[in-house]
Amino acid sequence: MTEQRSMRAAPAVWLVLLAAGGTFAVTMGARQSMGLFLGNINSATGLGIASISLAFAFGQLWWGLTQPIAGLMADRVGAGRVIVAGVLMVALGTALIPFMQSTAGLILAIGVLAAGGAGLAGVSVLMAATARLIPAEKRGMATGIVNAGGSFGQFLFAPIAGGIAAAAGWVAAVQSLALLSLLALPAAWVLRGSGAAALKAAGATGAAAAPVSSGSALRKALADPSYRLLSAGFFVCGFHVAFIATHLPGVVASCQLPPAVGAWSLAMIGLFNIIGSFAIGWAIGFQGGRWRMKSLLSLIYATRALAVLIFVLAPKTEITMLVFAAVIGLTYLSTVPPTAGLVAKFHGTANMGLLFGVVMLAHQIGGFLGAYLGGKSFELTGSYDWMWYADILLAVAAALLHLPIREARKLAVVKPAAA
Repeated sequence: MTEQRSMRAAPAVWLVLLAAGGTFAVTMGARQSMGLFLGNINSATGLGIASISLAFAFGQLWWGLTQPIAGLMADRVGAGRVIVAGVLMVALGTALIPFMQSTAGLILAIGVLAAGGAGLAGVSVLMAATARLIPAEKRGMATGIVNAGGSFGQFLFAPIAGGIAAAAGWVAAVQSLALLSLLALPAAWVLRGSGAAALKAAGATGAAAAPVSSGSALRKALADPSYRLLSAGFFVCGFHVAFIATHLPGVVASCQLPPAVGAWSLAMIGLFNIIGSFAIGWAIGFQGGRWRMKSLLSLIYATRALAVLIFVLAPKTEITMLVFAAVIGLTYLSTVPPTAGLVAKFHGTANMGLLFGVVMLAHQIGGFLGAYLGGKSFELTGSYDWMWYADILLAVAAALLHLPIREARKLAVVKPAAA
């Protein structure tokens, strides 16, 4: 009877999507806007671009390391508590950034607190909570909508932060982002619940499966070649996303374009990633999944490779930069819904927080290299050319890596038996 009441009290689909998408918008928007202040931090501290890039790069790595931990915690104790802790850490870490005058201090604020908090309230926890609270036949579009929330946050926060910085200074802009991040706290109540609770609810409807321990689920996943290939492809995604999020304003400056172009380029990425996220969610769910997710991933990475190649060859004007940002935006985080979908398809949702968290760890190892090597490359050569060449080669490799993945036929929708 208790389980039946719990099932009847489950939040509506639209409320789940609003909570998960809104949380991702806040944490992603605050985090992805930090690249706007790299030059300001350098001017205030005199540490050098490479040293500051190390703090951002550590943040990418730490965000990834927290993903499986956060996913495991959410699977066991519930997503709500994990999200609360994460949001508070994001706010604290962001607020401390202007007070840090050393590389170690910036690593603590940007890399440990802000990035770690964004990991706790990040995509692995949000996608797992959404997958557990949304019917299987609606997950494709649902994950696309949640992913679009992160993109909307970037689209919204980057111009706001840039505008506040222009009017009141970069310190006021950073502090404003810290306050705005607290808006995600109410979502924790909506997304509360754990994998164990999901299994109990499934048992109430006769759809229970034997519980699988976290260790057993992880060992089984790591033994799966398709899971490993998926993780390798996501490593490339992290390299691209972190390099662009951290260094695109620097690319704009190196091309001698106005600083506002950097803010609007990040906003364009966020705006067009909303479109890309909705499109990929629709493609996954179209007629029950006619288009295989691995094929969609190969197409996304191939599109990135072509976009970067054209950008490298094109004259660097304001229009070129904004068009490039728009095209990259279409593919920027549209890899997340099919990647999360494949993890759920391969291994179910009971341990999805942990398993998708491990895939996200691979993503963020790539992110560490993208953020750090971007700054190091610029310091050594005075340009970002070699990073763009690496982007092209890695994108082509990722497009090819997804082809051997063994994706089963579309998921069958289980209809409840007649009473």
